[in-house]
Amino acid sequence: MNISENIRIALDSLRANKLRAALTMLGIMIGVAAVITLLAIGDGVTRFVADQFAGLGTNLVFVLPTDDPGRATSTLTMDDARALADPVLVPNVVAVAPMVIRSSELRYQGTVYQGSIRATTPDYGPLRGYKVARGRFITEQDYNGRSRVAVLGSEVVKNLFPPDVDPIGTDIKIRGVNFRVVGILEPKGGGVFGSQDDLVVVPLTTAQERLYNLRDPKSGRLRVDFILVQAVDSEAVDDVLIDVANTLRQLHNITFRDEDDFLILTQQDFLESFGAVTAVLTLFLGAIASISLLVGGIGIMNIMLVSVTERTREIGLRKAVGAKKRDILSQFLTEAILLALIGGLLGILLGLVGAKAVNLAVPELNTAVTFNAITLAVGFSVAVGLFFGIYPASRAASLHPIDALRFE
Repeated sequence: MNISENIRIALDSLRANKLRAALTMLGIMIGVAAVITLLAIGDGVTRFVADQFAGLGTNLVFVLPTDDPGRATSTLTMDDARALADPVLVPNVVAVAPMVIRSSELRYQGTVYQGSIRATTPDYGPLRGYKVARGRFITEQDYNGRSRVAVLGSEVVKNLFPPDVDPIGTDIKIRGVNFRVVGILEPKGGGVFGSQDDLVVVPLTTAQERLYNLRDPKSGRLRVDFILVQAVDSEAVDDVLIDVANTLRQLHNITFRDEDDFLILTQQDFLESFGAVTAVLTLFLGAIASISLLVGGIGIMNIMLVSVTERTREIGLRKAVGAKKRDILSQFLTEAILLALIGGLLGILLGLVGAKAVNLAVPELNTAVTFNAITLAVGFSVAVGLFFGIYPASRAASLHPIDALRFE
């Protein structure tokens, strides 16, 4: 008996028991839809994270102090930042931006808001890709003159000012100190480190003098939380990493065998770390969804066993007229695989709808269904039908013709 004949007989059997076949396929359909939707969500999260790191800027190197429980203050200073900006010590660098980040109370008239203060240099805006919607960014004149000026993110403006008030030119209080608002940044949306619009940028020199005590009590040097370094291009990042490490080791008097008191990371390092997390998340979601496929497979086995019992006399008759064991086996295997395959195809359609619904609900997640996900779903459906159909098909093929013909 050829494959087309097996498919015809299987379709006739499914049409004869439409409701039973539909309920059996439902388990596979739900399982495949869940796998496709959850894999699409996992891929969407991965792309979202990658886009967010790309939005931090290009060719960035992050210099951080090491997390030492015995050390209460940062190991990085303004002297380090000035050295890293020296083209003799660290070539291939476009910009260097030391930063201090604090959460502080903002006040405009009677409105109080807890905002994130970014005390930095004028290079920070271009380095991070921030664009000014209105007004201007902090300048070298503001930085050198320790001016009390501030540039606000769109979320701070929304939470601190009434809709009918133009923030440009107004004064706000940061920890009780007046700052003149000189610019408003264009919205950038959420990021992997929180909202990129909930920030107030002020000159680092002003923050060091008027807002926070940033001097090291022993050395008297001005500390910073971390330093952003931008390489001229992506190919120069590796060279910049080496030059930055060598420069800081010399400044911090770190010998060859001593451990560094700083940490240097690139955007790729962050991306790989988050990528590992999202990969585990995607695998976990896929494993959960696969449970539905397992349940659907058990349903196929159950229905096929019932079908073998109902068609025992038919099996005996076919064997009596010359059907071989492999013919009976292939017939019932074809029926099981067809059940799973049809359910899988319907599940793909349902999964596409689910992925689209998630995309509409959360536009930031590009939950596009990939060809690999569809191939995996179809392959898994066929595998489920084959695996759970083997036992019922083998049982049918093993029936003795005389016993089968006597069955009532």
